[in-house]
Amino acid sequence: MTQPFELPSFYMPYRARLNPHLEEARAHSTRWARDMGMLEGSGVWEQSDLDAHDYGLLCAYTHPDCDGPALSLITDWYVWVFFFDDHFLDMYKRSQDRAAGKAHLDRLPLFMPMDLTAPLPEPRNPVEAGLADLWARTVPAMSADWRRRFAESTGHLLDESLWELSNINEGRVANPVEYIEMRRKVGGAPWSAGLVEYATAEVPAAVAGTRPLRVLMETFADAVHLRNDLFSYQREVQDEGELSNGVLVLETFFGCTTQEAADTVNDILTSRMHQFEHTAVTEVPALALDKGLTPAETAAVAAYTRGLQDWQTGGHDWHLRSSRYMNEGALGTSPPAGPTGLGASAADIGALLASTGAERVRAFTHVPFQKVGPSLLPDFRMPFPLRLNSHLDAARRHVTTWSHAMGILAEGVWDEDKLDAYDLPLCAAGIDPDGTPEALDLGSQWLAWGTYGDDYYPLVFGHRRDFAAARTCTERLAGCMPIGDEAVTVPVNGMERGLTDLWRRTTRNMTARQRETVKDTVVVMTESWLWELANQLQNRIPDPVDYLEMRRATFGSQLTMSLCRMGHGPAVPPRVYRSGPVKSLENAAMDYAMLLNDVFSYQKEIEYEGEIHNGILVVQNFFGCDYPTALGVVHDLMTQRMRQFQHVAEHEFPVLYEDFALSAEARATMDGYVQELRNWLSGILNWHRGCRRYGAEDLARRAHGFVPDLAPRAPALSGPR
Repeated sequence: MTQPFELPSFYMPYRARLNPHLEEARAHSTRWARDMGMLEGSGVWEQSDLDAHDYGLLCAYTHPDCDGPALSLITDWYVWVFFFDDHFLDMYKRSQDRAAGKAHLDRLPLFMPMDLTAPLPEPRNPVEAGLADLWARTVPAMSADWRRRFAESTGHLLDESLWELSNINEGRVANPVEYIEMRRKVGGAPWSAGLVEYATAEVPAAVAGTRPLRVLMETFADAVHLRNDLFSYQREVQDEGELSNGVLVLETFFGCTTQEAADTVNDILTSRMHQFEHTAVTEVPALALDKGLTPAETAAVAAYTRGLQDWQTGGHDWHLRSSRYMNEGALGTSPPAGPTGLGASAADIGALLASTGAERVRAFTHVPFQKVGPSLLPDFRMPFPLRLNSHLDAARRHVTTWSHAMGILAEGVWDEDKLDAYDLPLCAAGIDPDGTPEALDLGSQWLAWGTYGDDYYPLVFGHRRDFAAARTCTERLAGCMPIGDEAVTVPVNGMERGLTDLWRRTTRNMTARQRETVKDTVVVMTESWLWELANQLQNRIPDPVDYLEMRRATFGSQLTMSLCRMGHGPAVPPRVYRSGPVKSLENAAMDYAMLLNDVFSYQKEIEYEGEIHNGILVVQNFFGCDYPTALGVVHDLMTQRMRQFQHVAEHEFPVLYEDFALSAEARATMDGYVQELRNWLSGILNWHRGCRRYGAEDLARRAHGFVPDLAPRAPALSGPR
């Protein structure tokens, strides 16, 4: 069959290496699979299947430096995970036997105990036997923190199978941005990254959950998946009728040729690899200094980073040589022999310039303050009715009094005219239509404080390019939120006074654990403002996936949801909130709300403020399209997020209730939470339409140049706590 497109020139400045213990791993994995009962007689695989898959070669390419026993163990893990997937398909997906599938999955965590002395049940099938054996052989060499993280990522892989079994196949080709994000979630990148740690060095617990390490893992995942889409297009789309392929997504949505779509996918793949490298050489070293890592710990992070790079490179060579994929002529795109490692790209400048896609530099060359005209507003999908709190007028008066008392209106960033125009109580009244006057005041003032902070950072710190002062400010804000009897920041400005007051009133009746949860969401939000500021100082427009995930934090959505949960009481187990359907519901709501804000604020941010953190601009830059086309992508994504929200609430939550055997009280609480999020969405849309923050006439009337620099600089901010 003729190839549907010519494979592009891939960006891969490092050369793949093959582990010398390949044959040892091949032989060992064959014996192991037979001992576990995965071959003849399993009804799933024969010896010929395992030989054709050749997981030994895959692992030898992706883990080139580990010793023979480690490579054999890692290969056994890959044999197990692929056998699990095929076994689950044959036993439960094809028969649609969800009850039996859930019972099968519910037993598997029993074979991953944190305490190795805990007794295990007797394995009933090859999946259980294999997991018990692998866990016992792997975890003694790793810390309790790694065990927890790896067990969690393995559990996510297993749970994904159950949710796939429950989902309705709509036969829809995904939105481009949605696809890039969702492709990551159905892959096993965190699981593979855990095995990279085993093969190289364990990431210190102090940094394992930080944003730079998360970005490394997620950009690694994106590149792996998008590369697979290019090589597997012919088999998946033309032979199997598969819809989940990035090339198909782009050619369908943009109406372009298959070749143009493939080239764009490669451009995105290149961008994700650039993001990996940018994070590895800038954010990771800074993180090591910030967290005070020892030389050994810093070396461990570097070895892990190199391990992810090796996986990427080895996976590329695997695709070049596997008979499973479309790769005619692809070996000619493989990089030449030479140096390896981060920075080795300088070894062959000509070849690399051809393969990197020079247009990627446009992420750093955006011209700010371009005239774009009034924001274009599409027909927003909003199926939820609006109700407003009857105490709205009083809340408007009280937020003005409070803002004056905190000093927010005396620092040159906001004045009373801006506060009145922004009308944050209107937003709070839609979010909490049944709240008491006190609750509405508190909600209005949280919104005012968060919106003020979001304006303050770029205007004050961005204007004078003072990242050190911004970091000091962020650290001091964290000190305004005590959990117990620790020393508290003595407030010296409006942001600190406002947060100190809100924290005291919000958390007075909370437990220490609840305070920690709320504080974490505020810290995530304030630290995300630093991320925006760093991009602003570099004039760097982020990638869509990075943008979506960080925008959930900068928009303050997680804080809002955390405060909602605090009132739910103990009827709902915490693990319910960590489940896939609840996360899916919350992310759909957050994305709709923040993209709605981007649509309304496009002129304000692009033309008047020189801002780069706007979803429409992100899409324009990433896909190289104009404003109306990018707006179409964002609007479509909003519509799909709303449909996802409705689907999860109507179809997945009832299944969730059964899976967790929730009580009637807990089910009512979760139904109430869904209604709170519906109110949040309709209230936010109403506020955007009703406030005077985004309209062309209001923008033209109000000066947006930087006003008197009244904010203290870093030395003054570092006063007593």
